[in-house]
Amino acid sequence: MDLIRQIPAVEGFFTWPSEQPALIASHCVSCGSYAFPAFSTCINPHCPDKKVEQVTLSRKGKLWTYTIHHYQPPPPFISPEPFKPYGIGVVELPEGIKVLGMLTTIDPDALQVGADMELVVEALNTDAEGTAYLTWKFAPVKGVDHA
Repeated sequence: MDLIRQIPAVEGFFTWPSEQPALIASHCVSCGSYAFPAFSTCINPHCPDKKVEQVTLSRKGKLWTYTIHHYQPPPPFISPEPFKPYGIGVVELPEGIKVLGMLTTIDPDALQVGADMELVVEALNTDAEGTAYLTWKFAPVKGVDHA
């Protein structure tokens, strides 16, 4: 099957199309809190102002924690057939926000808490017409020794 087009699985979560895709977040101009995905108001309950601006987050961060899923989730989640285990991780970005996302590898040597990670955009699934539905994932930064 030829790939016809690539579109985000959910609009507004990351910049696309882009050579350097980035997650789109909200940043409170009053208290400095970040939120992903972006909200229209500050999520900090103690913030006096609640006014936010839309920003893009850093593309690199540190793996804070992770797990490997060895089971096929039920619908509506769409998983490849045959099912293959996949990683889910939490990456702490320089802005101080922790973001959950799929991982590009389940290699235990590449997935160590504290490892340098980088945002990538990859296909979550592809339909019969050749449309790839894209999502953000985190990949170990190439050329960095995590041992």
